[in-house]
Amino acid sequence: MSRKMLDGDLSKPNVEEEAHFDFDLFVIGGGSGGVRAARFSANFGAKVGICELPFDPISSEAYGGFGGTCVIRGCVPKKILVYGATFGGEIEDARNYGWGLPENVDFNWKKLLKKKTDEIVRLNGVYKRLLSNAGVKLYEGEGKIVGPNEVEVTQLDGTKLCYSAKHILIATGGRAQRPPIPGQELGITSDEALSLEELPKHAVVLGGGYISVEFASIWRGMGATVDLLFRKELPLRGFDDEMRAVVARNLEGRGINLHPRTNITELIKSDKGIKVITDHGEELVADVVLFATGRAPNTKRLNLKAVGVELDEIGAVKVDEYSRTNIPSIWAIGDVTNRMNLTPVALMEGTCFAKTVFGGQSCKADYGNVPCAVFSIPPLSVVGLSEEQAIEQANGDILVFTSGFNAMKNTISGRQEKTIMKLVVDAETDKVLGASMCGPDAPEIMQGIAVALKCGATKAQFDSTVGIHPSSAEEFVTMRSVTRRIAAGNKPKTNL
Repeated sequence: MSRKMLDGDLSKPNVEEEAHFDFDLFVIGGGSGGVRAARFSANFGAKVGICELPFDPISSEAYGGFGGTCVIRGCVPKKILVYGATFGGEIEDARNYGWGLPENVDFNWKKLLKKKTDEIVRLNGVYKRLLSNAGVKLYEGEGKIVGPNEVEVTQLDGTKLCYSAKHILIATGGRAQRPPIPGQELGITSDEALSLEELPKHAVVLGGGYISVEFASIWRGMGATVDLLFRKELPLRGFDDEMRAVVARNLEGRGINLHPRTNITELIKSDKGIKVITDHGEELVADVVLFATGRAPNTKRLNLKAVGVELDEIGAVKVDEYSRTNIPSIWAIGDVTNRMNLTPVALMEGTCFAKTVFGGQSCKADYGNVPCAVFSIPPLSVVGLSEEQAIEQANGDILVFTSGFNAMKNTISGRQEKTIMKLVVDAETDKVLGASMCGPDAPEIMQGIAVALKCGATKAQFDSTVGIHPSSAEEFVTMRSVTRRIAAGNKPKTNL
């Protein structure tokens, strides 16, 4: 989508000229991106309103709360559960470090669940205070767009409030989806998985993405039997193939049963639990079946088609490089646009929106070298291009450097689980195009590597950096020997 940038087109509104609007900006959606955009716009002097559905910390069916998916039913509560699950392996490892521990260590799921809920309640309050302190007017209710400059907010009691705004920002995120199979109502999504009353004894997880891998790791770490089913040969499609294989080995090493090239055709309620029928004719019986089969943009109830806002084939809002829709007064950021669905990216888009519209700065989000992590146990973290992407995009040869080792901690604990690291380098320019790591502390290490790649670091600069010893991270600056060289034009052929 292209648009002519006119002088003053995106500048801060003139209060006297726009006095007939209730707000300079009204934001629909109180997640990370919406809150960031609202706060920063208010700091630039804009009069801002924001609406979000009320927060119910108990019900897994309720969908709302300032803080959004990440804080309420995503990154934060999931990471808390990952921490809880990680202690299971840590306790096992501790025995070889001299700690005298009982053979059977109890785990109290309900205690962790309460701690998790208390934390998201606290964070929900923090987000509300951040908005209020910035001068943003908060409304709890469901918002929809009824005109290019009009928003309607429906409160819990059915009261409808209408407001006008020079600019409207859609930041409603996405929702978990269920596959269209018989018995799908017997399964749950990640929303419910974060608030289960009882820890499952046997869980079946369908999906090959990061959510499925993470919940499989969580439940297995807490002692459950876990079967992970996915359509490809390896989980985590879109990540580096070599690192995907490492994650799969680690999942199996931790006791998770992998079922590659497998799908669920039907769920049946039985006396023993939920009977899972696969497309290979297998039958599994579980007390929980998790669908981690993707998310869809939250646009169905926003009235966008009636207003004329263009959507793509999956319902995502179409925007230009400044996050503007085809309606000049309406904008969209975050997962609802289905560009790069990560919380820090939504924050970046919200910041750029505020700078562009109210800060007098023309600001585009930069999607290059965005790091990310999969919080499996142990975690995977990457930044830049995978080996396959680098080969696909390369004009010249690609050099691949790898290092695999048993982490120093494991030499005493006895855990057989290698840490794997990789650097992908352009042979002609020596520029590091991508980095990946699977092992303990991978996300913490990769954040620093991301800074280097953002600055255009070369392999020679990595080599000249002194490592921290003894640490796993030092391997990134001591990989001297080329593992393999891929000639230009040797495109990858993979269907993993």
